[in-house]
Amino acid sequence: MTSSNSQSMKPATVAKKLGIYLPATPQEFQDSSISREEFAELQANPPEWLAELRRNGPHPRPVVAHKLNISISGLARGGVEDALTTAEITELLQAPPQWLVTERATHAAVRSEAQRVKDEAAKKAATKEARDNAAAKRDAPKTSKRDHA
Repeated sequence: MTSSNSQSMKPATVAKKLGIYLPATPQEFQDSSISREEFAELQANPPEWLAELRRNGPHPRPVVAHKLNISISGLARGGVEDALTTAEITELLQAPPQWLVTERATHAAVRSEAQRVKDEAAKKAATKEARDNAAAKRDAPKTSKRDHA
């Protein structure tokens, strides 16, 4: 691999990093490798086709899941196999089917449990740190006024 090649990315990688659905991109984009400089330029100054894709879709599954506030697995359980447009996502949000209501509740419960576990771990770490600090203070050698003179 040459040095110029090592600084380029495949279109699929760039599409994933940009949060866009690769098959919806222009063929020219799909057929070329993108340098890191070109990628930075796409992020800083997106061309009209990129802005349009981000605005209206079709969106890849991770973006659809995020917009619906569910997991990617929840999309699969709900039978959503393909990319969805912004209009389709809005339609689902305005009149949510039962599977979406269930998946949103499940996702919220999972996030809540993850936060509870994280908080509990932080509390245990703080308690351990306080205990360690107290032990270190207790075990520190005592100094007298004579030691300082």
